[in-house]
Amino acid sequence: MRTILHIIRKEFIQIRRDRRMFIMSFTTPVIQLLILGYAANLDVSKIPLLVCDRDLSRSSREFVARFTSSGTFKLAGYVESTNEIDSWIDQGRASMALVVPHGFEGDILAHRSTPVQMIADGSESNSAGIGLGYAAQIVGQYSRDVMLDVLTRLANSGLRIANVNPQVRVWYNPALKSRYYMVPAVLAMVLLMSTMLFTSLGVVREKEVGTMEQLMVTPIRPVQLIIGKLLPFTVLGLADVVLVLLVATFWFHVPLKGSVLLLFGLCLVFEVATLGLGLLISTISRTQQEATMTSQFFVMQPMMQLSGFAFPIANMPRPVQLVTLLMPLRYFMSIIRGIFLKGIGFNRLWPDALALFVLGILILGVAVSRFRKKLG
Repeated sequence: MRTILHIIRKEFIQIRRDRRMFIMSFTTPVIQLLILGYAANLDVSKIPLLVCDRDLSRSSREFVARFTSSGTFKLAGYVESTNEIDSWIDQGRASMALVVPHGFEGDILAHRSTPVQMIADGSESNSAGIGLGYAAQIVGQYSRDVMLDVLTRLANSGLRIANVNPQVRVWYNPALKSRYYMVPAVLAMVLLMSTMLFTSLGVVREKEVGTMEQLMVTPIRPVQLIIGKLLPFTVLGLADVVLVLLVATFWFHVPLKGSVLLLFGLCLVFEVATLGLGLLISTISRTQQEATMTSQFFVMQPMMQLSGFAFPIANMPRPVQLVTLLMPLRYFMSIIRGIFLKGIGFNRLWPDALALFVLGILILGVAVSRFRKKLG
């Protein structure tokens, strides 16, 4: 035990002396969270909207005002002909266009259906899809208001009208803010990077400076060396979790509805997998540059794409969904979002926690086996 404590002390001294790693350990996670917390935002607002009002009536102006006063769309300008729309969108002056046809007000007053056209710039498919969804809501609300006005007149004439009023409630994220969904995921990515990358860099640095050979000729056993090297990065990872939690809750005001103790406990389970990945990367890398490249391009990028960080796993092809079952980050994403947004406990999270634990033990076992072989 004393041997392990001495190794741990040595590791902390090395981390403190390596100013670059020390600064990166505490500043990089916060900077990443601040940048990604603002950049990884799926909310769309102030969409430049071009209007082609061919009716020029009171009803058409009221209809257009529904869009411009919603806060989602920003009036980019008016055109008289639909032939002018292409140039506006091609030049980037407008992302969407609304075309109100002739006879719009006449159809409304005659209680007839009237078509309106929405044109969207599909080169930004995400913004276009969200913008069209907002537009459909505005048109639907306008249509319901028109129908309600007709029903009110009929009711005033003595005819009883049955009416259904939907009461819509959104659970877990009532404001539908994508930041509440993305910031916990960024915390998972930061924990993955800080533990996996710094572990691999710390071990590879020993090889580069030649101290690994000195350790190999001492009476220290491989298991003691591995434990002594991994525990300091476990502590650094938990310290990063504290920093990120403070920024997420006090800066971004993301509600943490679940248990903080459960969150830290399952972060430790996730660190078993990430530390194992870092140790495994160190066994196949000869330089810190190789370790960084391997971590970024062969581990972090695939995990980010296949973990549900931004793209729902249910929308992926079936073969890809099966591949995601091998990604520890997939299970931790589900865990951390469940604790943050839903406030659910271990009785609901244990399947993901068990899968994460099994994967972590397997990865760490393979890494330890390769590391001991290298030492031998």
